[in-house]
Amino acid sequence: MAADATWDYIIVGAGSAGCVLANRLTENGRYRVLLLEAGPKDSSFWIPMPVGFYKLLTSKTYNWGFVTEPEEGTGNRPIATPRGKTLGGSSAINGVLYVRGQPLDYDTWSQLGNRGWSYESVLPYFRKSETYTNGGDDSRGTDGPLGVTETTERHELLDAFVDAAEARGYPRNADYNNGDQEGFGYYQLTARGGRRVSTAKAFLHPVKTRANLTIETGAFATGLLFDGARAVGVSYTVDGQKREARAGREVILAAGAVQSPQLLELSGIGAPEVLKRQGIEVRHALPGVGENYRDHYGTRMRWRVTKPITLNELTRGPNLVREVIRWGLTGQGVLGYGAGIIFGFVKTRPELETPDVQFHLAHASYADAATRKLEKEPGMTLAVCPLRSESKGSIHIKSADPSVQPSIRGNFLSDPVDVAAIVEGMKIGRQIAEAAPLDPYRAFEMTPGPNCASDADFEAYARQTGQTLYHIVGTAKMGPVTDGQAVVDDRLRVHGVPGLRVVDASIMPTLVSGNTNAAAIMIGEKGSAMILEDARA
Repeated sequence: MAADATWDYIIVGAGSAGCVLANRLTENGRYRVLLLEAGPKDSSFWIPMPVGFYKLLTSKTYNWGFVTEPEEGTGNRPIATPRGKTLGGSSAINGVLYVRGQPLDYDTWSQLGNRGWSYESVLPYFRKSETYTNGGDDSRGTDGPLGVTETTERHELLDAFVDAAEARGYPRNADYNNGDQEGFGYYQLTARGGRRVSTAKAFLHPVKTRANLTIETGAFATGLLFDGARAVGVSYTVDGQKREARAGREVILAAGAVQSPQLLELSGIGAPEVLKRQGIEVRHALPGVGENYRDHYGTRMRWRVTKPITLNELTRGPNLVREVIRWGLTGQGVLGYGAGIIFGFVKTRPELETPDVQFHLAHASYADAATRKLEKEPGMTLAVCPLRSESKGSIHIKSADPSVQPSIRGNFLSDPVDVAAIVEGMKIGRQIAEAAPLDPYRAFEMTPGPNCASDADFEAYARQTGQTLYHIVGTAKMGPVTDGQAVVDDRLRVHGVPGLRVVDASIMPTLVSGNTNAAAIMIGEKGSAMILEDARA
């Protein structure tokens, strides 16, 4: 215990896991909690609007604006890697898609030596966090803070795509989050009444007046404080003014898979060669910090559509005005769409037990993935993404100055398993798009286009045009001490550093099969429960 502590727990980062932690750790009234968030309050007009992610992903106010280092394997392009910079973190700027993943994902974590992280063990925490408004079986939650609903707005072109998938032999799936992921249908969203439900909206705002919870925005963490080997506090700045806060029980990093490892390294915890290169004294050697970086890397296929019924037309001029009014009054309409509208989870090889590729379909198209400016002519876009990337990169500091963004190296498509999956996924996507139910809508394939025919062509296109899906994980990997790359144990305590935990997506030892926000929220729930259990021990 720190003798001069003001707080019991300090949480660094009010993101997808951090907001859950702040809620659960203050619930019983026994513990004083300080929540530090570097960004501003979540007051933007665009945040409640699901389709507002188009604006937020390029916002300089609500997004950290990280980019990867250019790499030969992906056309020497810097690739945008947005991260939320506000209350709610990335759950406030993402595409609001709710995807738990597959039971296999969590059973794999358990098999790697992480006790209590099997699917059976984590399912109660998924259920605890959500209220699934569409019913479902007993795998779904009915009274949690997080609103989860199926996309309510239907569209003839989207329906036709699901029909086309079924015509090619792929099943429909009414609920891909109940443990059986394979098939096609409409995505589920972290939304209620057509409005985004970020973790700040669900977990933080309802409890922000608790006497034992203090929330500081604009609080940029610069390092950890120690008493000997033990972490006892956080140094940070507010409006350029240096501050320190001390925790009697624990410091909890929930800054995300980019900045949690960055803070560890800035504080002297990490691979000695990385720290010494930046003139940082090695406090505790932990070579796995910043390693094991994984992300979903996908590419997009586009088709011109024969009828003016796509978002390209519905979000222009008078049509847009009508949709804004409709959404404002009823929560209905195209402004309630997420980043993907139709999901698809498919197996690219018959011998696989579970899907290895995910599709996101939207009846919209844009030529430039960076600006996300919609085309004037009608179009549709299918994103193709391998689910369980085996390509691993790294995230490391490149300066002892906390304001300097770290070096992000994705190493995308470096593993042949990922290459084979994305190539086969693109072939399947083309086969579905060419099926009879889409004949009235499909004009022609714009990209990669008919000249893309061989496996080598598909691979080259994916390398030159692919983007990440902003699902950064793994950089503070969970695992037993015998795993030389593990950073935290199965109770999320940093190996060899008492008083310090990491509770966010960086602890994932492998990628989950789909969008990562649901898993990050679950980690916040389970991490909170373990912290409270250990406090009572």
